[in-house]
Amino acid sequence: MLLGSIEAGGTKFVCAVGNEDYRTKNIVRFPTTTPEETLTKCVEYFKKFDDVKAIGVSSFGPIELRRNSPKYGYITNTPKPGWADVDFVGRLKKDFDVPIHWTTDVNGSAYGEYVISTLFNEHINSLVYYTIGTGVGAGAIVNGKFIGDLGHPEMGHVRLKRHPDDLDFPGICPFHGDCLEGLVSGPTFEARTGKKGQNVPLTDHVWDIVAYYVAQAAIQVTLTLRPAKIVFGGGVVSEEFLKKVRVQFKELLNDYVDVGKLEDYIVMPAIKENGSATLGDFALALLEYRK
Repeated sequence: MLLGSIEAGGTKFVCAVGNEDYRTKNIVRFPTTTPEETLTKCVEYFKKFDDVKAIGVSSFGPIELRRNSPKYGYITNTPKPGWADVDFVGRLKKDFDVPIHWTTDVNGSAYGEYVISTLFNEHINSLVYYTIGTGVGAGAIVNGKFIGDLGHPEMGHVRLKRHPDDLDFPGICPFHGDCLEGLVSGPTFEARTGKKGQNVPLTDHVWDIVAYYVAQAAIQVTLTLRPAKIVFGGGVVSEEFLKKVRVQFKELLNDYVDVGKLEDYIVMPAIKENGSATLGDFALALLEYRK
């Protein structure tokens, strides 16, 4: 039996098939263009395989997750041109009469990290996964279930205490200005320094400022959800950057609660090369198939 995965990103789509052990058998990547062209490529890809029994989709958003909503399976009011109000799941259902699990891109990654932790015998019941790249998003799992009822969490848009050396920077979020995404996402480096993040050395003070904000986000979910682990992925994140985050986290939290060893609590993804979402999609597709 094969399981399908679609990691639908604003820049590129990753489609894959794998088995019940979550091992990838085939994978393809292509740019995100128009909905018609991109979703047609997804359909054409999966039509190459005769025994795909279920598909997991983790998509950029915002998306509609409430199954009782007439817009379930839609990408809703995304700022990505051409993609607002797109019936993603409905388009797949036209060609595939199989169970489809629908969730956010960060939820898919969170579930992949949760599954791999279980496979490594960590026996954790909860985690939070942040991606920090072009934007900022997060997915949370508690007792094996996603957090979110009226919709998916938008932890990338929480408000933060401003760093004293960053008070003049207005932030870049078109909705909130200086929310988490508006202060730490990849484009903020160019807005502050005139250089892309990959060209800003980690010795630059701007990284300390960004780490200060990311540490605050980690404290918020620590004190609200008390997860077993917080995972940070995305293009902005590196192990050297997380060292800065851990330092800020320890100082700001001031040992108020015990989270164990910080190197085990605030971590990079266990699945390399951004493979968390694909594995998560396989696992979620299998759950949907077994319902």
